[in-house]
This record gives sequence, structure tokens and C-alpha cells, in this order.
Amino acid sequence: MLWTMYNGRMKMQRNGFVERTIFVIIRKRLFRWGRRLSLSKRQQFVIIIGILTVGLLLTQLVPTEYRYPMVAALSVMTYVGFAIGLREDLHRVEWLTLLTIPTFFTASIALFYFLLPVRWLTRIPIAILYAVGMYALILTENIYNVAAIRTIALLRAAHSVGFLLTLVTYFLLAQTTLSFRLPPFLQAPILGVLSFPLIVQSLWSMELEPTVSRRVWRLSIALSVVQVQLAWFFSFWPVKTTIHALFFTTSLYGTMGMAQQYLVERLYKKTVIEFFSVTTIVLLVTLLATRWRGAP
Repeated sequence: MLWTMYNGRMKMQRNGFVERTIFVIIRKRLFRWGRRLSLSKRQQFVIIIGILTVGLLLTQLVPTEYRYPMVAALSVMTYVGFAIGLREDLHRVEWLTLLTIPTFFTASIALFYFLLPVRWLTRIPIAILYAVGMYALILTENIYNVAAIRTIALLRAAHSVGFLLTLVTYFLLAQTTLSFRLPPFLQAPILGVLSFPLIVQSLWSMELEPTVSRRVWRLSIALSVVQVQLAWFFSFWPVKTTIHALFFTTSLYGTMGMAQQYLVERLYKKTVIEFFSVTTIVLLVTLLATRWRGAP
């Protein structure tokens, strides 16, 4: 019995060592590669965003059957690009938490792109907005990256920008998912799965710990379940998909916002009333937009 427990413990330690070793090797190679570039960090950020923006435009120029593989490739490029830009201080869980929202943001914009009219009048403005959003996002992730090591004055502003872009990402993903008109038993779990990593990274950013705490995991699971339940219930509600997506995003705004304040011990009565009021207003708008005589 003792020998079995000893073997199990040694196996867990070896697995943890291998995982840390892999991350260390990747970070060292990225750092060595980056040292060869005589560019400042801001210049590297601009080049990364420029390449991704061009890739976004290319997703609209390829044949239809190649668009979804292009979105997947662009999302992977985003992960790699941000990993290169933030390579100096990435540690363990930050390879997931810091790089989640940029990857999902790219995927959400690229997928939402397909729902827009195929004309340059819409392509160019969306590409510009994407570039601005990604630049704000890479600066935000850089602040998180530094703030995990030492105190930084811009952290509060980074929390606001990160929270806003997380909501925008979820809205676009929800709008795209709802546009497929999937059955409720598929649509609800998909929205829950999409919301979970966004919630985890958003709540983790309030603590910026080397690992994701149990409180963050539990809150993330609970809030994702709430999103699944809302998606299931309102899938039978006769409103347009945009109203659906707006309400789901607002509910995420309320629940995730209160969870963030709870983690930093600032969840006061006034804060709860503020989040609850916004959610209630959007719920009333949803009810008023309901077409009771037929589905939209």
C-alpha cells in the first residue's frame, strides 16, 4: 500500500516536472529568438497586430470552404503571436490565462465577419476596429503579465479594458452560435463551453496568482452553469438572435462583475444594485422585443 502511494506521488512529481520543463524550454527559445530582433516591445506588438489584421482580411478573400480552417489558423497565429510578444514573463498558468482572451477575440471577430455583407465598406472598418481592439488587448495582457510580479499603477485600467473586451468577445461568439439555429440541447452547452474559459481568465485577472485558485474554479463553473440555464430557457423565447446575444452578454456582465468584486472583497450593496439594475433593464427590453404571435 505504501509502495503504491509512493509510486503515485513520484509519478505526479515527474509529470509536474515535465510540464514545467516544457514551458521553460518554449519560453527560453522564444526569448532567444526575440533577442535577435532589434525592436522594442511596442514595435513588436504593432508588427504582431499588423500580421493578424492582414490574416483577418484574408479570411474573407479565400473560397468559402476554406474560411473555417482559416479562422482556426488565425486563432493559432494569435496564440503564438501573443506568446512571442509576452514571452519574457510567461509562467505556467499564464500560458492559458493570458493567451485565452486574445485567441477567442480573434475567433469571434473572424466568425462574426461571415455574418456581415461581403463588401469592402464593411471589411475595412471591422479590420480597423479589430486592430485597435487587439492592440488594447495586448497592452492589457502585458500589464497583467507585469502586475503578476510587481505592483503597477495601470492595473485598474487594464481590468476595465479586459472586462469590456471579454464581454465583446462573448457577445460576438453568442451571436455567431445563435445564427446557426441549433437545437436547444446543443446550443445551450455550446454557449456554456464558450463562456467558461472567458470567465476563468477574467476572474483570475483579479488575483493574478501563479495558479488558478479554487474560488476562481468554483465561481467559473457556477457562472457557466447559469449561462447554460439561461441559454436553454431563452432558446424557446421568440426574439431575434441579436436580442438573445445581448441578454446573455448582459447576464454575464452582471454575474461575472459581481464575482470579480467578490474576489477582491469589494462586493458592496451599491455594487450589487448597479449590476442587477443593468441586467433587469436589458431583461425588460428583451420582454418588450418579444414577438408573442410567432417566432422571429
